[in-house]
Amino acid sequence: QVQLVESGGGLVQAGDSLTLSCTGSGLTFSSYSRAFFRQAPGKQREFVAGILWNSGATNYADSVKGRFTLSRDKAKNTIYLQMISLKPEDTAVYYCAARRSSSTSFPKSVDMYDSWGQGTQVTVSS
Repeated sequence: QVQLVESGGGLVQAGDSLTLSCTGSGLTFSSYSRAFFRQAPGKQREFVAGILWNSGATNYADSVKGRFTLSRDKAKNTIYLQMISLKPEDTAVYYCAARRSSSTSFPKSVDMYDSWGQGTQVTVSS
């Protein structure tokens, strides 16, 4: 059974930085890609960033390019989302997701992901 656990959310001011973590268990890591999505109140869940476990290749939503960096630590089965220059519009619940696939694509649809974490709240005040 796949389990994903996020941590690192919190309340910060605009311009601050924050790093989210997502630790996975029950994964055959080489066959999974991982991603962070976010969901703001009243909005649909949206893709933020994704990473291919083997190659480490990443992909980002246009809204976070240059500000967010996604990385992985294979030994810890963990991915990290480093967020800098945070804006109030980054406020959302951030979810970690895993997709069992050998594909090198980065699907943006929530339906393409098999497993989800419980989410962690990020609030950016202006």
